[in-house]
Amino acid sequence: MDALSRAGPRRVRRGLGAPPPESDPAVAPPSSGRAARAPKLPWARFSAWLECVCVVTFDLELGQALELVYPSDFRLTDKEKSSICYLSFPDSHSGCLGDTQFSFRIRQSGGPRSPWHTDDGHYSSRAPVSLQREPAHYFGYVYFRQVKDSSMKRGYFQKSLVLVSRLPFVRLFQALLSLVAPEYFDKLAPCLEAVCNEIDQWPAPTPGRTLNLPVMGVVVQVHIPTRVDQPESSPPKQCSQENLLPAPVVLTSVHELDLFRCLQPVLTHVQTLWELMLLGEPLVVLAPSPTVSSEMVLALTSCLRPLKFCCDYRPYFTIHDSEFKEFTTRTQAPPNVVLGVTNPFFIKTLQHWPHILRIGEPKMSGDLPKQVKLKKPSRLKTLDTKPGLYTAYTAHLHRDKVLLKRLLKGMQKKRPADVQSALLRRHLLELTQSFIFPLEHYLASLMPLQRSITPWKTPPQIRPFRQDDFLRSLKHAGPQLTCILKGDWLGLYRRFFKSPHFDGWYRQRHKEMAQKLEALHLEAICEANIEAWMKDKSEVEVVDLVLKLREKLVRAQAHQLPVKEETLQRTQLYIQTVISSLPKDLQAVLCPP
Repeated sequence: MDALSRAGPRRVRRGLGAPPPESDPAVAPPSSGRAARAPKLPWARFSAWLECVCVVTFDLELGQALELVYPSDFRLTDKEKSSICYLSFPDSHSGCLGDTQFSFRIRQSGGPRSPWHTDDGHYSSRAPVSLQREPAHYFGYVYFRQVKDSSMKRGYFQKSLVLVSRLPFVRLFQALLSLVAPEYFDKLAPCLEAVCNEIDQWPAPTPGRTLNLPVMGVVVQVHIPTRVDQPESSPPKQCSQENLLPAPVVLTSVHELDLFRCLQPVLTHVQTLWELMLLGEPLVVLAPSPTVSSEMVLALTSCLRPLKFCCDYRPYFTIHDSEFKEFTTRTQAPPNVVLGVTNPFFIKTLQHWPHILRIGEPKMSGDLPKQVKLKKPSRLKTLDTKPGLYTAYTAHLHRDKVLLKRLLKGMQKKRPADVQSALLRRHLLELTQSFIFPLEHYLASLMPLQRSITPWKTPPQIRPFRQDDFLRSLKHAGPQLTCILKGDWLGLYRRFFKSPHFDGWYRQRHKEMAQKLEALHLEAICEANIEAWMKDKSEVEVVDLVLKLREKLVRAQAHQLPVKEETLQRTQLYIQTVISSLPKDLQAVLCPP
């Protein structure tokens, strides 16, 4: 019995546009590309995970062509279709034979669309900032097959199966493709329809929960982390498997790649690259294949976690991309983008970029893979450029030789790859935390004291962030308290202040502090004697209080304010008390039947 026939109920008779027999209230709303639908309409659960599934094939007359899009009513603009087609095939320089997996990221075009998740506040308020849905970009997860086939005019079978999503779940979607794509290339459309119907039965991605996701006779078990999870902690315990037959395929992460394997060629420069990522510097990664390119870009952009990577990045980019002219123009400074490419043409086109990382074919030299060397940009040559990190940048922090010795010792002792990755990830995490903690400590000092928040006055303002004051505070509360690395920390902070990551971090933290301040103000109102306050107040003042309390209540219920359920109930009670004190005509206006 094959995998398809072992799969659970798939409702194969239902067409790709037909509604499911029954939907329940847990169904998530649809995604942005699709026309707005109520939660009970078709593809609602599918849309919680994927925007669409595409099949790209090679046409002798057209080149790469979009063969299928599931669901068929998903709207892609012509620019998006063109980008997906070109980015779903390795370029001619890669020479990929057999099966290849990689990923890309494209900008959504065609202007704003209807919200893809009208009640997505629960996911966005609980998921880590690095796992938020992309509001303006699509991820493409690709499984490409190129094999000799004498029945084809070009002598080769060339086709890609692409999962398009706003979620950065690279590990999950790669695992899903490795299950689905080989079966699809054998059985084509009926298989893909069955898989889409199965995904449409999955529960919505919920931070903090372990989910069982059935597909093609296999159960994939995943855990979506929350923003309060400790990043360095071991994978959460999986739920009971005794009733799951066959035993599930357990993924320890939905998003983390094998960091040690991805960064092996650049381990000696990992801190320099961490600094370049922190400062949002433009970087080109020239790799031998889309797989190496996309994995290196994703690994580098993940080095800042738990800090969100706020710059643009393209795991795989080609000369056919719609942003090619924008990124390669010499009339302005290079944009804050990390570009993964495979075409050596980019060496010439992007010679004016300050940092170019050239990676060769994976080769072993002794126990440690051959490391790229630090080289001056003036040594860049067109097309035949040797592997190396071409940059004039000088790292602010000294290299951690202890880390390199531990990783080398691990290779000599044949330590498991996941343990090596955990060591590297923990080092980068502690480095990022040591850098961010002083900023968090200083920012907390700008928050008004709780005793200064009174119920009937506008809450005091958060004091402004003054860079000079912060830099002075480093003498007593700097990164040296938690990090043994020496170097020019002050210089690194000064450059960080000019980067997109400081702006992104500050905006996010300031927003969270303002929400906390508003929540504390709401709690202060709920603890006050509202009846005593109303005694000498005019009707206009009382109505104004009702409107403001209602506005705060709506924001709190939409998970935008960190308040307890008890506070919400007391706020509703206060609103009722205040309205009942008003004349009947005003009550009718504020509470229409």
